[in-house]
Amino acid sequence: MCGVLAKSKSHSLPCGSHRNLGFILSRRLCHRRTPRFSDMAQQISKKRKFVADGVFLAELNEMLTRELGEDGFAGVEIRVTPMRTEIIIRATRTQNVLGEKGRRIRELTSVVQKRFNFPDGSVELYAEKVMNRGLCAVAQAESLRYKLLGGLAVRRACYGVLRFVMESGVKGCEVIVSGKLRAQRAKSMKFKDGYMISSGHPVNQYIDGAVRHVLLRQGVLGIKVKIMLDWDPKGKQGPSTPLPDLVTIHPPKDEDEFLRPLAAEIAVA
Repeated sequence: MCGVLAKSKSHSLPCGSHRNLGFILSRRLCHRRTPRFSDMAQQISKKRKFVADGVFLAELNEMLTRELGEDGFAGVEIRVTPMRTEIIIRATRTQNVLGEKGRRIRELTSVVQKRFNFPDGSVELYAEKVMNRGLCAVAQAESLRYKLLGGLAVRRACYGVLRFVMESGVKGCEVIVSGKLRAQRAKSMKFKDGYMISSGHPVNQYIDGAVRHVLLRQGVLGIKVKIMLDWDPKGKQGPSTPLPDLVTIHPPKDEDEFLRPLAAEIAVA
């Protein structure tokens, strides 16, 4: 053992090299430190940035869905500005989202700021009211979910949602409920009305869909709501881009009638 120790001493670094080695290691460790939130925008790659943004949106949407589901939560939108990050919460009952004297929205702002490591004052939450609930698939899926939790029959609840959506001025609606509806055997029930497209690029613009899960005593039910919006040239009640197979036939123009000159007029001329 002593011989091994002596041999190791004979191969030790010269005097002063330990300091150089420590300086090199400290420099390497400094380069491997965890980047701060302020440095993320400068150091993170494009691929990691898009993945991080998607994870942030998914986790935020999940948290707000569980917290504000009873208040008609209908989606969230994130706007990043140089000064702050704005989070717009869309809901049918904005007064419940804001709370008494804005207390609830301040609590949500504090939770989001601490969970996602935002600096103080760099994130703001706003509540936006959904003007037409019948055009929002998320709001209708949440409504159907609470109807089923309240003990309403599946067929009656789905037909009620279908009728309400079609009366709001949409082109088509589809509601699918699957799971153990009555017996132990799982099955799926589909309710459709109107016109619905399922393929092509217009699906991204015209179809608004939502999926929710209902935890009942006999098991979990799955809810899928699809709403096809109508074409709106103003872009308020639907997309402003018409469907590619839409054919518009314009009325003919009014043409002046030319009367044939009489024989007497020709003779006089």
